[in-house]
Amino acid sequence: MANGTVLFGVRELPDGGGAAAEQLRRIREELETRGFEVRWAATSDDAQAVLRTEAGLAAAVVDWDLPAPGGSDAGTGGGEVLRSTGRRFQHLPVFLITAGEDLDNLPLWVAETVIGYIWPLEDTAPFIAGRIASAARGYQEDLLPPFFKALRRFDDAHEYSWHTPAHSGGVAFLKSPVGRAFHDYFGERLLRSDLSISVEELGSLFEHTGPVGDAERNAARIFGAERTYFVLHGDSTCDRMVGHFSVTQDEIALVDRNCHKSVLHGLVLSGARPVYLVPTRNGYGLAGPLPPAGTEARAVADRIARNPLTRGAVSPETQYAVLTNSTYDGLCYDAVQVARAFAPSTPRLHFDEAWFAYARFHPLYAGRYGMSVGPDTFPEPERPTVFSTQSTHKLLAALSQSAMVHVKPAPRAPVEHDRFNEAFMMHGTTSPLYPMIASLDVAAAMMDGPQGRWLIDEAVTEAVRFRQTVVRVGRRIAAAADRPGWFFGVWQPETVTDPATGDRVAFADAPAELLRSEPACWQLEPGADWHGFAGLTEGYCLLDPVKVTLTCPGIDATGRMGDWGIPARVLTTYLATRNIVVEKTDSYTTLILFSMGITKGKWGTLMDALMDFKALHDEDAPLERVLPELVAAHPLRYTGESLRGLCQEMHDHLREARLVELLDTAFQDLPEPVTPPQHCYQRLIRGGTERVRLAEAADRVAAAMVTVTPPGIPVLMPGENTGAPDGPLLRYLAALESFDRRFPGFHSETHGVTLDLESGDYLIECVRGIPAQQAGDGSGARQEAAARS
Repeated sequence: MANGTVLFGVRELPDGGGAAAEQLRRIREELETRGFEVRWAATSDDAQAVLRTEAGLAAAVVDWDLPAPGGSDAGTGGGEVLRSTGRRFQHLPVFLITAGEDLDNLPLWVAETVIGYIWPLEDTAPFIAGRIASAARGYQEDLLPPFFKALRRFDDAHEYSWHTPAHSGGVAFLKSPVGRAFHDYFGERLLRSDLSISVEELGSLFEHTGPVGDAERNAARIFGAERTYFVLHGDSTCDRMVGHFSVTQDEIALVDRNCHKSVLHGLVLSGARPVYLVPTRNGYGLAGPLPPAGTEARAVADRIARNPLTRGAVSPETQYAVLTNSTYDGLCYDAVQVARAFAPSTPRLHFDEAWFAYARFHPLYAGRYGMSVGPDTFPEPERPTVFSTQSTHKLLAALSQSAMVHVKPAPRAPVEHDRFNEAFMMHGTTSPLYPMIASLDVAAAMMDGPQGRWLIDEAVTEAVRFRQTVVRVGRRIAAAADRPGWFFGVWQPETVTDPATGDRVAFADAPAELLRSEPACWQLEPGADWHGFAGLTEGYCLLDPVKVTLTCPGIDATGRMGDWGIPARVLTTYLATRNIVVEKTDSYTTLILFSMGITKGKWGTLMDALMDFKALHDEDAPLERVLPELVAAHPLRYTGESLRGLCQEMHDHLREARLVELLDTAFQDLPEPVTPPQHCYQRLIRGGTERVRLAEAADRVAAAMVTVTPPGIPVLMPGENTGAPDGPLLRYLAALESFDRRFPGFHSETHGVTLDLESGDYLIECVRGIPAQQAGDGSGARQEAAARS
């Protein structure tokens, strides 16, 4: 196995003639003898291609006079390669080959970039190769972050284990046929690294000592936090942990209604009394940001005063506020502006950044993430303590369930480590999976220095190319005029402004460099039709380019519905037959994530599938050919149906049922709170609840959360009144129920609803015995408890 790769960007080919080529050939042979692989590049273009694609580089040797076909402001191809190396790698050892002995003519920045110079004919090949190999090995040793380095060293010790886990490095699996299959599939190295907390050399996750503690402190530096905690049960556990620490029994918490269900679970554990803040929504049914006016102190105070639950609070003061940033559809706040707005209302502010761990590492997102709120951007004494919870594995390179909590405390709400650690241990495990810790350590290290910017910039660049391609394909089809028009779009501005010139240009024609570097191109301008959100201010909200929302015909961002349409559920069901699984599907939109793992081939395959779907729709292909598994599962419903016919029938149903409009109303006109969520949970586990059909669920108190979109956004919270039969909530749920009956195989992803398989009825969990009109001071729960005793 090679120790790593060494790039040689030189004019001389090693297989050519002459003394220089002969010496280079000997150096290559010496490096290969030492276990290194050598990649040769005879032009700057070839060398930069290696830099882009070969992450395993351990060193580089660059000829200053390397040819540069494309030209460069650096003056030479070697200069181009040196600059690219600095942008791609941090501390990669680079040796420069120059002609002659005089270095005075080289730019000053070159000496800051390279670690040494090579004149091939003046030293022996073994000596030169030894210098390169020594530098490469030093780089590789320093490359590893603290915990991963310690784990590798422990693995190399080949010690017997006398502790848990019982499989003892995988040996137990070898004693069973099915265990052997498991061992062969995952490999010995993974199983040998699955160790007990008893291994002192690796430190303690609960005590934050040793290599584990070093890794957390390293991550805090990289992510801009004062303290970082590694969490092994996902961002959901991070949310519960922070909520459980920040607010206690019968204290008031401000909660973004566009929150993940795990935030509610934290409220159930703490016994807090939630006051929900309502985000904007647009015509597509997408949730937007909290409107700026709704976060101001006067508006927050008014919402608290009107909430019945706050009458039973121990104090009228809010202790904690939580909001989602960026949203599931890629909307991110000006974090400093939001912190300033919330500061008069609460001393603790929690940014749930499950999908936004990469924000610090690209200038597009400057000032739009939680850890950007600090003494330098928000001076004392008003600044709140800020928590940022990140699902590291979602859009950075970590194993599933790997997450982090970042903390930047302020004097008005100090976070003592020992006290926060009590919450950490309450939600953690004494049997951590060490490969997960290592993946968090490595995920942070990958973002350190210029490589982090490079990795995120690549994802942004590919997202921009895909976005522009979708629009340009539509233009090409229109220009050809030989087939029906293109009907897919991307939710994004139609035009952008170049700040340097002031010129307004179509999004599809904008330079890619402008779109990947200028935040103004992605800001939601107040009142713009393309986004459809009301009440925004200049610079308040930005659309994240790597979260790409494809739009289908049938409705626009202002809510205007057309005579024909293609519901997104049909599209994503077809994409699944092509092994393309999207992140989220709404009525007429679907979300595609452009993570660091994106490639041109990957999004090119998606474009091909979109083109194929259009062709099938244009010809009105039979459904048996387009979605054969759907027809096979529901033959009585779909046999003889065509793709275009199904799309139109579903669109007509959605329009007549006004499903998107009902969704908007249900999320904007919130149910009336009756009792705190914790009381409902207590009733739930003691048999004080019952499942009720929607037709019988009016004016009941919900006992469990109901979420209607894949990320887990709640439409009904425990302790809330279900409302009147023709009220927003029950009308919306009834419309979903009707859709599921009408279109089997396209069922809504609704959590907290039990489906009666015989009738297709929705059933929701409701509390027994608490009147829906009960005052929200918790007395209903206390009365019921007294009656039971």
